[in-house]
This record gives sequence, C-alpha cells and structure tokens, in this order.
Amino acid sequence: MTTTTAAPAVTTTAARAAGPPGRLRAWATRAPLLPALVFMVVITQLPFVATLVISFFDWNALYPEARSFAGLGNYAEVLGDPDLRRSVLTTVLLTATVVLVSLVLGLGLALLLDRPFRGRGLVRTLLIAPFLLVPVAAALLWKHVLYNPEYGLFNGLLSLVGGPQPDWVSHTPLLAIEAALVWQWTPFMMLILLAGLQSRSPELLEAARIDGASDWQIFRHMTVPHLRRYLELGALLGSIYIVQNFDAVFTITSGGLGTANLPYTVYQSFYQAHENGLASAAGVLVVLGSLVIATFALRVVSSLFREEASRA
Repeated sequence: MTTTTAAPAVTTTAARAAGPPGRLRAWATRAPLLPALVFMVVITQLPFVATLVISFFDWNALYPEARSFAGLGNYAEVLGDPDLRRSVLTTVLLTATVVLVSLVLGLGLALLLDRPFRGRGLVRTLLIAPFLLVPVAAALLWKHVLYNPEYGLFNGLLSLVGGPQPDWVSHTPLLAIEAALVWQWTPFMMLILLAGLQSRSPELLEAARIDGASDWQIFRHMTVPHLRRYLELGALLGSIYIVQNFDAVFTITSGGLGTANLPYTVYQSFYQAHENGLASAAGVLVVLGSLVIATFALRVVSSLFREEASRA
C-alpha cells in the first residue's frame, strides 16, 4: 500500500509546482525582458513586414495613385535584371576578398599580440582603432587623405621616389574599396582570433615544445585546428556585415565604375528610380541571404559555447 500511494503523491506535488504559482514565477523572471522584446519587435520586425508587403506591389513614388498588386512580379524582375546580377557578382567578389584578406592579416596580428613584449597594450589599442571609426568617416579618410591624386598620402610618398601619380579610385575602383574595408575589418578578425589563441592550453604547448616540436609544427598541427571555429566565426560575421556594406561604395565611388553592390543597387532603385516595390523586393532578398549566413554563424557560436562549457 505504501508503494502504491507514493507515486500519486509525487505526481501531485509536481503538478502543483507546475501549476499557476510556477507559471507566475516563470513570468516574473521573464518580465524585465519584455520591454526590450517589444522594442525589438517594433523597431526591426514591423518595418520588415511593411517592406515585405510593399514588395508585392507595383509602386512608383512619383505616381502613388497608380500602384497595383504585382504578386511575385517584382521578384521576377529583380532576379532577371542584368544590373542586379552584376551587383550580386560584385557583392560576392567584394565580400570574399575583404573577408579572406582580413582573416589572413588578422591572424598575423593576433599571433604577434599573443607574444609578450613591451608596449603590447598600446599596440593593441592602436590596432583596434580603425574598427572603432564611423564607416563613413573611414571611407572619407581613404578617399581624400590617402587616394586623392593631388594631395593624397599615397601619391605624396610616390612623388618622393619619383614614382607615378595614379588616380587610385579611377584606375582601381574595386580595389580601392576593398583596401578601405580590409583596413577597417582586420582589427575585428584580429580580436576574434586573439581570443582563440589565448584560450589554448599552455600545458599542451609546453609539452609539444618539450617533445621537440618546432614553431611551424605547433602552428600547423595545434594552433590552426584549435582556431578553426574562430576562423569560421570571423568569416561568417564578417560576411554578414560586408554583404550589407553601403558606406564605402557610396562614399568612395558612388557606385560607379562597376562597384555597385546589392545595397547600393537597392538605394538606386528606391531613392533615384523611386521604385518602392522593386527596391523592397531586392531588400527582402538581401535580408534572406543575410539570414542564411547568420544561421551558420549562430551554429558556430553555439558550438564554441558548448566546447567552452565542456572544458569548464
């Protein structure tokens, strides 16, 4: 009899704990987060829903009374537009170049800062500074202070050695944008990879050196495998932001000379052609592409957290 009555008692206790008082406690712990959640929904999700609705209409801002439902016509026109296909190719090339070069340079700087030396804190602060600049300010710095053919720093240095005086933006427009973005995003990659380097086990490194492993062998067989997740995270996060970059393209070349990427093409459709429906459809496609990349980034972050939790 004792065994038979114990189970219902436990069940009743659990049911009471999961009842209204338990739910109230759960809501009490979540209540402080509700204002932030409501704010996020209003600021981010409602505008996206409005953009999604507008993308199904043939709507030119110059003729607001002539708008009509177009269904998926805007998406078909966007995907069939040759200018958009060129901007997609430019976006992929720009993103891949900036991310890969920034990762390589960031890894080199992270390896440098991982070694103790006098003034390391000052050097680290100076290296982080480009990432803290406002993107428009950084683009203006490169366009006028460095690239200007008359008084720019690059041509000034070339004139000292009798070199040519090229117009950097006109001759190499895409490379000019890529260089400015690499300069700004290398510190970001460096911080991520430096965090990965400092999470290595010093005992394992010391054991490898005692066993006679060279610095190259340690880097190839221990450091690179350990940094794989951090390299993936840096590449994915960098891709999310650089795919959406507008400031450098608009400021340095104004989208000319074959440098118009997807965000700039959306800007042209909306603010110059006043095609609200086409611009909204292109914007939705950009968001969907960014969400795909962000999904992979979140998986990498989750795996990093799981690894750190297992070590703890």
